[in-house]
Amino acid sequence: MAAAMTGRGAAFIRNISGGLLSRLQVVGGGPQQLSCLHTSASLESKNWERKNKQVYPPQLTDEPPRPAEVHHCRRQIKYSKDKMWYLAKMIRGMSIDEAIAQLEFNDKKGAKIMKEVLLEAQEMAVKNHNVEYKSNLYVAESFSSKGQYLKRIRYHGRGMLGIMDKVYCHYFVKLVEGSPPKTVEKTSFDQAKEYVQSLKNRTIIHSL
Repeated sequence: MAAAMTGRGAAFIRNISGGLLSRLQVVGGGPQQLSCLHTSASLESKNWERKNKQVYPPQLTDEPPRPAEVHHCRRQIKYSKDKMWYLAKMIRGMSIDEAIAQLEFNDKKGAKIMKEVLLEAQEMAVKNHNVEYKSNLYVAESFSSKGQYLKRIRYHGRGMLGIMDKVYCHYFVKLVEGSPPKTVEKTSFDQAKEYVQSLKNRTIIHSL
């Protein structure tokens, strides 16, 4: 009886694996990743650079020229995403030359990495996106996200141990052609008024 159950279980597993393999086959005969499988991390990391391949329709003669946009990133950086976020927020909205100058005089490890990414994006803008002047760019978006977290054992005295994380992060940047837009400085009173107005505009469900 046990042998029969084992045989039926093995056949069931073979049928499932064969069906899944047939779903992963494409027309050309190679495997591909399906959206039904849990591949959200790898798909999200690829979508950022895919924006460089976006094709826009032709513009009319009376329309203003569309500024060039460059999306660039670096993944799996051996650095904390929270430490990287402070640096990413600092250069957001700056021109490319000002951002590189600010990172040049910052002694943090993440600043050196961000400077390399900005220089790579600047070179891509001139080489691949027909930007005439490499200084005519500004940082439109700059943020970090969580990368791979590896759990490792940290040994303590008296035969005890703890769990530590080896953290990684991703850094994303978007450069836009032109001069940076002017930011309107808001006082604390204006920010408080906006916050109170947002509370008044919210919808509370299941209320009178």
